Amino acid sequence: SMNHTTVVEFVLLGLTNSRHLEAMLFLFLVIAYFLILLGNITVITITLVNNFLQTPMYYLLRNFALLEITFTSTFIPSTLYSLLTEKKIISLPGCFLQMLLFFFLGTCTFFHVATMSFDRYVAICRPLHYSTIMNNRFCLQLVLACWAVSFLLIFPPTMVVVQLPFCGPNVMNHFYCDASLLLQLSCTDTGFIEGLMLIISIITIPGTLIVTAVSYGCIIITILHIPSSTGRKKAFSTCSAHLMVVMIFYSTSIYRYIRPAQRGGQDSDKVLSFFFSVVTQMLNPYIYSLRNNQVRQALKESILKAFSSSLRQ
Repeated sequence: SMNHTTVVEFVLLGLTNSRHLEAMLFLFLVIAYFLILLGNITVITITLVNNFLQTPMYYLLRNFALLEITFTSTFIPSTLYSLLTEKKIISLPGCFLQMLLFFFLGTCTFFHVATMSFDRYVAICRPLHYSTIMNNRFCLQLVLACWAVSFLLIFPPTMVVVQLPFCGPNVMNHFYCDASLLLQLSCTDTGFIEGLMLIISIITIPGTLIVTAVSYGCIIITILHIPSSTGRKKAFSTCSAHLMVVMIFYSTSIYRYIRPAQRGGQDSDKVLSFFFSVVTQMLNPYIYSLRNNQVRQALKESILKAFSSSLRQ
């Protein structure tokens, strides 16, 4: 129980020990976080203020953008602070909270990607039934289900981890409080919770990957039957961009979490975590939304309207 805990803080070793590399990483993370915030806030704003973007696809994209902002905000600001100040210490409650939010929001991201791929499947493969299937009520239910299922999967094991005794050492070779590495620091047997977390990872990652893969498989088959070569090329261009991000996101996540954690943590694990938690999040708003012609047109009109209004004033 918490009364027997002797460790009151953890040391996060971060991404690198080199001060030169830390300076470069700090600059990259600042730019990446700025692009994540800018891209996703733009998506949320544009899809809210434009009437012709009030469709299920943009409703899901808007929620995905909000999810990305909250997910990256669980660890990027603290990582930037540690890179800037060289303070790599996080309190015990802070570590537990970061772990809960990171894995809850990360799990929700997987379910949301699967939901958006299903939406694209219905739109492309069953266009005549799209408005009937993807109505407002069903979209709301899908989004709420993503959040609720993610919470039910992550909250109970997190509460078990919180009750574990930590007697030292307290050094974690990572840049955020990773659950698998945290369990290694406990001074009690964690075999049951490790097995439970592996099952949850299998349900979440390969489970949602199957939905995503089947959806995009059906989409590709439908695209191949498009008579116009221009139409096929345009559709493949959009799908290939989506699939590129999905492949990076899932491949790094599967290798990182669908296997036993290496004792003490490996530098390669940090690199994989960096890819699926930062790089793909930076690409998502531009791949899923801002490459879309309707979104670009709406953004252009909003900028022109704002510019005209400022000139009149």
